[in-house]
Amino acid sequence: MGVDITLFSINPNQHAIDVDDIYDPVFDSIKFHHYSIDTEANLIGALFNIFSNESYNVSRFYDEGAARLLEDVLRETEFDIIQFESLFVVPYLDVVKANSKARLIYRAHNMLFDVWERLSQSEKFRPKRHYLEFLARRLKAYESEQVNRFHRVFAISEPDRHHIIKLGCQAGVDVFPVSLDIEDYKIDPKGSIFPTLFHLGSMDWIPNREGIEWFLDEVWPDIEELNSELRFYIAGRNMPKKFFEYDSDNVLVEGEIFDAVEFMNSKAIMIVPLLSGSGMRVKILEGMAMGKCIIATTIAAEGIACEHGKDILLADSPDEFYRYILQCLTQPRKWKEIGLQARKTAEREYDISGVSQRMFQVYLQLLNA
Repeated sequence: MGVDITLFSINPNQHAIDVDDIYDPVFDSIKFHHYSIDTEANLIGALFNIFSNESYNVSRFYDEGAARLLEDVLRETEFDIIQFESLFVVPYLDVVKANSKARLIYRAHNMLFDVWERLSQSEKFRPKRHYLEFLARRLKAYESEQVNRFHRVFAISEPDRHHIIKLGCQAGVDVFPVSLDIEDYKIDPKGSIFPTLFHLGSMDWIPNREGIEWFLDEVWPDIEELNSELRFYIAGRNMPKKFFEYDSDNVLVEGEIFDAVEFMNSKAIMIVPLLSGSGMRVKILEGMAMGKCIIATTIAAEGIACEHGKDILLADSPDEFYRYILQCLTQPRKWKEIGLQARKTAEREYDISGVSQRMFQVYLQLLNA
């Protein structure tokens, strides 16, 4: 769209990206700066944080070296718009305000405090539950304070927009969902193996681990008896060792995969059993773009423009998962039709060209205000 873009990114050691391995034409047309930092949580840091007024979830992402590099970038270039992607980079807001007159936007990838509130509600060990509740309160206070320091706020979904307004946000709040370049999601119907279930998601995110543990314990034993040929594939980075040791010949744990599109194309039915979380599930959107029949919890599908029974199946109990998986296995036309409708929804609601055009118009409004 003819916009000059500079990307400044922190690169946590625990999830480090090798910049030399980024093969994306976008990087040929932007200025890119990154700084490696250590965000590892530790017991001593967590204990000392209790006696401060900072959120430990967020403060771990601030680094003096990264702040100095950011300051240099801001002094070299006069920016019109500076957009903060997620709460984890908001600790650098003071550096930006001190070194730039740009209009400031906060794009909330999710309501982080809501994630931890839901995790605390499902935690049975009382001391850990109390600590999770403490983290959630700190995060809520931090988010409530920070949202009003920006000229505009972008929510990732309509439910999150309502959450942000309830926090007391006085700035304008727009909804800009995760968007996809639909052309990248090419479907090969002949490549899909049936009957297969699959889950794809990063296992360093607690809600993903929690959801798969629940599905394997509460749902899968009964599902496995439906069809001796049924296979359940689990993929994602940082896969816990215990999943590889799961005692079932029909559960195939693949860990991190090279090509997510190829993986999804080769499987039939997508399972997303999240019990907590906030924001939008990118993998659900990608599954929809790949024309997959998706069976997910209501929480997993939160914020996505989908309709139960039309372009997704929503299940919140073992019985519901069992019922809908059984229907898909015995009525192949059903899961194929849902997948077809899911693709149409992805094309209509989440194509990157339309979303970016709308975002650009907000930029122009801010600059002309």
